[in-house]
Amino acid sequence: MVKTEAAFRLSTTERLLMSSNPGIGSFCKANGYVLFIFVLFRLAASPCCASLSFNFYAASCPSAEFMVANTVRSASSFDRTIPGKLLRLLFHDCFVEGCDASVLLQGNGTERSDPANASLGGFEVIDSAKRVLEIFCPGTVSCADIIALAARDSVEIAGGPATQIPTGRRDGRASAAENVRANIVDTTFTMNEMIKAFSSKGLSMDDLVTLSGAHTIGSAHCNAFNDRFREDPKGKLTLIDTSLDSSYANELMRKCPANASSSVTVNNDPETSFVFDNQYYRNLLAHKGLFQSDSVLLHDERTRKQVENFANDQESFFSNWGLSFLKLTSIGVKTEDEGEIRETCSMTNG
Repeated sequence: MVKTEAAFRLSTTERLLMSSNPGIGSFCKANGYVLFIFVLFRLAASPCCASLSFNFYAASCPSAEFMVANTVRSASSFDRTIPGKLLRLLFHDCFVEGCDASVLLQGNGTERSDPANASLGGFEVIDSAKRVLEIFCPGTVSCADIIALAARDSVEIAGGPATQIPTGRRDGRASAAENVRANIVDTTFTMNEMIKAFSSKGLSMDDLVTLSGAHTIGSAHCNAFNDRFREDPKGKLTLIDTSLDSSYANELMRKCPANASSSVTVNNDPETSFVFDNQYYRNLLAHKGLFQSDSVLLHDERTRKQVENFANDQESFFSNWGLSFLKLTSIGVKTEDEGEIRETCSMTNG
């Protein structure tokens, strides 16, 4: 039975979703099938997804993935920054406590309250999808699965590869701000620091280079890369990181002067800012990586060859993305009685 109060709270986006055709034919693409088969065989011998399954909601909520995809697509049509925000949200969720939607919990001392997560966005899209799912399939689809699916769909909506991921994650009951800084990757990290961070999550160096390609969309606040500049006594910025292209550095200093507002953002990819493609790696070859953690991928011999390969072969990047993304979305997942299905994503069921 549909609660009238819940129906009253539906946004315009949600109403459009419910009035659309519930079929899932457009959800699959020919190239997606090829990638799906390839990844499926690779995962067969891997323990990372053993507790999850493809089409987990086939019986309990057949249109679950379609509803999430439509919510993301509708929101993205109004705001082109949504795909980048949702993809980043996934990283910050999975790297802390695993992919359990702990980053969505609100309250003092939660992950979401930590300053390192202050610039995260896309929460309203996750909440919107959850409200729709609770109407049609109450108590069935976890917020953790919604985050993973929304990030997956964001990549495809932005022009990237269509991939299939297993579902069945449960929502975590704990969220602590003190766990954030020790687990997320900082933009000032050296190569060794990044390798250590990724390795601790079961991700390889190849995964590191591949998943860094997420920076082909999204944006960053000025303080995320201000370590590459120095402010002189007159309040003017000067470039101190000689690995950065000088013309690009000048553009960054123009957009982010020393007195820039904390709300100012810069696109991660200055060329194709809202398209998920291999331009990120081309930017690295041109010494236009926004973060120090981007630039080191080119300058370290252990990763340079893969950067060059992806810069010259987008299909190679897309193929590798499918497998690395599956590994990312399987970090520390909770299943069955290890977690719960939250009624509201921002709070536990209590």
